Formats: sequence, structure tokens, C-alpha cells
Amino acid sequence: MSVDRRNFIKGSFLTAAALTIPGLLKSAGSSELEDMFSRIESMPPDKSAGDDEFWGWVQQQYTSAGNIINFNNGGVNPQPKIVQEAFERYNRLSNEAPSYYMWQVLDQGREPLRQQLADLAGCSPDELAIDRNSTEALETVIYGIELQEGDEVVLCKEDYPNMINAWKQREYRDRIKLVWVNLDLPSENDDYIVKTYTSAFTSKTKLVQLTHMINWVGQILPVKKIAQAAHLRGIDVLLDSAQTFAHIDFKIPDTECDYCGTSLHKWLGCPFGTGLLYVKKEKIKNLWPLFANPEPRSENIRKFESLGTRSFPAEHAIGQAIKFHNMIGSKRKEERFRYLKNYWAEKAVKIPKVKVHTPFKPNYSCGIALFSIEEKTPADIQGTLFKKYGIHTVSIVWENISGVRVSPNLYNTTKELDILVKAIDEIAKS
Repeated sequence: MSVDRRNFIKGSFLTAAALTIPGLLKSAGSSELEDMFSRIESMPPDKSAGDDEFWGWVQQQYTSAGNIINFNNGGVNPQPKIVQEAFERYNRLSNEAPSYYMWQVLDQGREPLRQQLADLAGCSPDELAIDRNSTEALETVIYGIELQEGDEVVLCKEDYPNMINAWKQREYRDRIKLVWVNLDLPSENDDYIVKTYTSAFTSKTKLVQLTHMINWVGQILPVKKIAQAAHLRGIDVLLDSAQTFAHIDFKIPDTECDYCGTSLHKWLGCPFGTGLLYVKKEKIKNLWPLFANPEPRSENIRKFESLGTRSFPAEHAIGQAIKFHNMIGSKRKEERFRYLKNYWAEKAVKIPKVKVHTPFKPNYSCGIALFSIEEKTPADIQGTLFKKYGIHTVSIVWENISGVRVSPNLYNTTKELDILVKAIDEIAKS
């Protein structure tokens, strides 16, 4: 067992004892957990993905609702108990004397936290700014990159609406030109996806925005290949990794993007309203901050953190989320997410009238999938799933995409997915 994981287990027990967190680690003893992790560590991540004993323990680290089966984790993730408790502890401390504890005590912890996030992201801490969500991070780039009238930006109609709206506002304000690609999904063809983007590039293209995982359907794009093609033409790359950070095992520089934004309250399980912005070192100086800074042309990544009063309790509880994530392991999490998606989707696709709109090959999808039922609207399916079966999902109707999105998390069980499959079957037959 790794030293870090052993320390987390022992530290969790000490924290539980000191803070009196009932049930944080349930009835399992520290030595029992060490034995469990020793067994798991000897297995390849894809083999441990179906280990019910281990994932049963993980499930107990969450406070999931007993009367709702939540399969809409793609919207926002719940936090493990240890993260909730950290937030509550920092919040109580802050309220004792806010201007002292927030600005003179907690604010001093940002640099160690930045280093932890940089280690997870695989980059220099001088390339990461801590902010509140993907929208804030990505719009820092959208509004901060210098573009002239007539310059072109390539983006996709399947991108996230907040980003699309931001680019449309910039187009209206600065008279840049937006060039749209429209993907026919699902796809397991790199050449098709890459060519769709590169065929939109011209001599006037200054930037391409890429969504690492299309949130509507869970499609993973070959972003590195597109980024390499863009850089050959002198085009910058902005990556939306809201659905992939801490969901699939990757490092931000591996994608070869120039800028990246993500929400930490999604798959990392941090407090709501936490995110990060990555800017390649040489790009920082010429990127204007979204919120004014005394040195807007500085090469210091911290110029993007002039947010005014922020939630210090939320920010500092990020550290506990990172520890919980590292305890399980990035690759093990990825394989568990994929296992859960395949568990229900492979059964659902065999049901007459049911179609799954998400690839099955590992390179193209992980934990999120979209399905539809002939002669049923997404809204009707979503409504029936919740009213009759207590299953919370989200209906999607966007551009050429129509269906119901299912996104399980670590605390979801195969028994819950069996209920989902049974419900889909009954709705399809009704």
C-alpha cells in the first residue's frame, strides 16, 4: 500500500475521532481498510472496477438521498463526507472573525493548495488560478484573449451554452467571426472528428475551442490531435474540461491546449462554486484578466484571482477532495465510471425501441451516456423515471441531440442501475 493512501486512512480515522463525524468510515477498522486497499492495489484498475466490497465502502463516504436515485452527476457532484465536514469547519472558523480568519489565516493556505492542484493537473503551480467554475475560467479566456475585427474563432454547436453565449457576445461586441462545426455523434472515428475541425480552419483562425467531453452525450473528443493540427497553423487552443477533470485519467498538458477551464465541484467532488483556470506560462502575459488587477499585463497567474470576497471555506475544503480522489486513484475512478456506464448501457441497448447515443469504446466515452426510446420524448421519459421509479436524470434536447442523460457516480450501485434498466424496459413497452 502506498504511504499516501495509508496516511489518508489513518488521518481519516484521526479526523473522525477529533471531529466526532459519526459514520465517516462506518464500522470498518483501519487495519481492515488497509487490507482492502492492499487487495485492490494488486488488481489492475479495470479489474477492481466491479469489486462490490471496495465500492460499497466508498458509497458509505457520501450522504446520498435514500429516496432518490441520483443519476445526474454530470450536472454537479456531491461531496464526500470528509469534504463537507472540512467546509463546515472552515465556515465556522471564518464566522468567528471573518476579516481576520479569511484574509489573514485561510488566505495563506492558497499556495499549498495551488501546488496540490498542480500536481493533480500535471502542470506548474504558476500556470493554475483557483476560481469558481468552468464558466468563469473559460470566459476569462474568451474575453481576455486579444482578437481584432474579422479574426475567426472555431467552435462547435455541441459546446456548452455558457461558452457559446459568451462567444456570441464577443462576436457582437468586437465583430470577430465565429465559425461553427456540427458533429454527428456518437463517433468512434478520430479522422472524422479531427477533419471536421481542421476543415473549418482558415488563415484568419486565431483560436479553436474544444470540449474534452461533450456534456450532452459523454462523447470524448481526440483533443490532442486537433490541438496539434491547430498549432501547426499558429492557432491557439482553449479546452473545456468540465466533464473530464477527475473523471478520466489525464494531465492537462497532455492535451497540448494553451488554456483550460474546469469545475472542481463536478467529478473531483469539491464544494459547490470551485474551479480552476490553466494558462500555459508563455500565454499569461498577453491574456487580460476578467476582473481588474493592478498589473493586468503581468506574467503572474495570480492576476486572474482578483475576485474580491470569495468563499474561503469552499476553497480550502478542496484539499480534502484531492486527498479522497488520490486515495482511490485517478485511473481506478475512471474505470469505475466506465464500468457503471457499460453496466446499464449494454443492457439498455438490447431493449427494443431503445437507442444509446454514446460510444462504447474506452477512448471515446467514460461514465456519461445518453439514451432515447422510440415514440417517447426526452421530457416524458425523464418525468416517468422520476415519478414512478424515483430516478433523477436530465432530458436533453440540443441541436441534433435528443435523449435522456444518465451519469452515475462512485456512490451509485449496480442494484440502482438494475432499477434503471428495468424502468427503461417498462417505459419502452408501455
